[in-house]
Amino acid sequence: MTGSEVPPSFRLAYVPGVTPAKWVRIWHERLPDIPLTLLPVAAAEAPDVLRAGGADAGFVRLPIDRTDLSAIPLYTETTVVVVPKDHVVAAVEEVSPDDLADEVVFHPLDETLEWEARPGKPAYERPATTADAVDLVAAGVGLLVVPQSLARLHHRKDLTYRTVTGAPESRVALAWPEAETTDLVEDFIGIVRGRTVNSSRGRAQTPDRSKDKAKAKAPAKASAKKAAQPKRGGAARPKPAKRGKPRRRS
Repeated sequence: MTGSEVPPSFRLAYVPGVTPAKWVRIWHERLPDIPLTLLPVAAAEAPDVLRAGGADAGFVRLPIDRTDLSAIPLYTETTVVVVPKDHVVAAVEEVSPDDLADEVVFHPLDETLEWEARPGKPAYERPATTADAVDLVAAGVGLLVVPQSLARLHHRKDLTYRTVTGAPESRVALAWPEAETTDLVEDFIGIVRGRTVNSSRGRAQTPDRSKDKAKAKAPAKASAKKAAQPKRGGAARPKPAKRGKPRRRS
């Protein structure tokens, strides 16, 4: 390696609520010599981080501005409302946005859901972050509607959450700079999509010649063994001479 060469590595950004552990584990199993670095980023900042080259790929929340970016939608999350455990909403399995009309509902500045009309009554001031909004819910001054993974991320013993039907949903996608679809990016796409290590749609793998050699040797051994055995229907073996009684001389 010369002084100007940089050893290969992979930088993976991810937004709050996304848990990349499963895919990272598979990466380490398949590419143990290439380190993977995790970069937590805010949902609103993720696209710019990718465009600026701060990460090779990243898990983002849609919709995003896809200028210069490629994205593969992966899954859609359930939307829930976070409430104190003694709140009336905690007594039911699910609610609709209309059921929250008389409640103060926080909409933090880092909100990831896109509403045409936000439910509930607006708070006097929008919390800066989802974490700040969760603290306010725990204080009993309002509720919070978020993707389920964020409710789990900010779990507290004094809070619970219930499904909100008819609400916008958050979609998680894998995104990367369109002009930088490298072999390592292709490797990670294959992992996320569940491709096997030998998948024809993945990167070409180094062929295993040992099996081919074994197959080539097997017919050769069989031919040699067959040649050593006597052939049926071939030349007749010479018959042994008949033994008779010796003649008497007269």
